[in-house]
Amino acid sequence: MSLPDPQATLIDLRPQELRFAEPLERLLPGRRVQAVALAAIEQGQHGLTPADGPLLVLCERGVRSPLAVRFLQADGLPAQVYPGGLPALKRALGEQ
Repeated sequence: MSLPDPQATLIDLRPQELRFAEPLERLLPGRRVQAVALAAIEQGQHGLTPADGPLLVLCERGVRSPLAVRFLQADGLPAQVYPGGLPALKRALGEQ
């Protein structure tokens, strides 16, 4: 898997404790990262708009992000999954 598009807004679905333990901002400095709960996305209360640009959704293991993407796309947003979640991102960055 390649690194995320630098123009994309990264949507971090992980629970708060996991986001704090391993922030995406540390792994990808300078990238736009927004933490959004899957429940908020399901309910259409995510606060995202097309102005946020392409959305790249990432979760802990790559299981929940496809569901979130379907909801975001149904809301008319340009969302894609980052397959494999955080482990895949770390592999793409050359980390273990």
